[in-house]
Amino acid sequence: MDLPTKPFCIFSLFFVTFTILKLTPLAKSDSDYTKLVYKGCAKQDLSDPSGVYSQALSSLFGTLVSQSSKYKFYKTSTGSGQSTISGLFQCRGDLSNVGCYKCVSGLPILIDKLCGSKPVAARIQLFGCYMLYEVAGFPQISGMEMLFKTCSGKNAPGSGFEERRDTAFSALENGMASSNGFYTANYQSVYTVGQCEGDVGSADCADCVKNAVQKAQVECGSSVSGQIFLHKCFIGYSNSPNWVPNTSPSSSDWSPSSSSADFAKLQKISIVSCLFTIPCRDCFILSRESIGNSLSISPLR
Repeated sequence: MDLPTKPFCIFSLFFVTFTILKLTPLAKSDSDYTKLVYKGCAKQDLSDPSGVYSQALSSLFGTLVSQSSKYKFYKTSTGSGQSTISGLFQCRGDLSNVGCYKCVSGLPILIDKLCGSKPVAARIQLFGCYMLYEVAGFPQISGMEMLFKTCSGKNAPGSGFEERRDTAFSALENGMASSNGFYTANYQSVYTVGQCEGDVGSADCADCVKNAVQKAQVECGSSVSGQIFLHKCFIGYSNSPNWVPNTSPSSSDWSPSSSSADFAKLQKISIVSCLFTIPCRDCFILSRESIGNSLSISPLR
């Protein structure tokens, strides 16, 4: 079942607890959450000779940042008519209020640095939070669209890792029925996390997480850690309790960053233009049939 498409779609995490499973945080400190995962920037820039869009975008960023000290999810819009800009932010459910604010407050600056001029839509995903915005009329995508993946390391053959991972995944899926959209658990040293976007209903959230789990099983195979980011949810798993994204490149076209602040490396990124993502085994093929706007999504090298 596809999630309803809403005006937040640039490209664009969940379990019933078994007695053998226990809740475990997947990272130790708020500083871990500022690692950059990927950026998404529309190819088309705002046409803004009067400065209306710039004012609206500045107002939107100010509202989102201020609300991040009180909420872990917030969605709003500013402007009117064709100059309306919609946006939202979300922090991971295990991030403190202070940590959420610290994570979100740097996102407007990152959007400016990573996307250059003001695109008509943008999404910046850090490990602990993300922010996105789009102008009125920007094309919509399904909540199930896969935006980004990272798979790292291989388990030893015959170790039983995949079976243990799948048991943890089952707990993740089941737990979403009684969670508030965020859930973590572990099973025999396999640690999992899941979260849905804040306004996604419980049934759609469960479907999104199930879809992400299936993608992780196929896309990451025997990898000992991985993350799957769909438009409306994400999941992650690892064999480490102090888990943050492993940053070893996994393919020539897509790899996570080894540094969240190394902007010099961004100058060397090959940008792949896209609106929708079509997953393949080892890479993403990003395409959209002829349409006015297009989106570019890239990790750091």
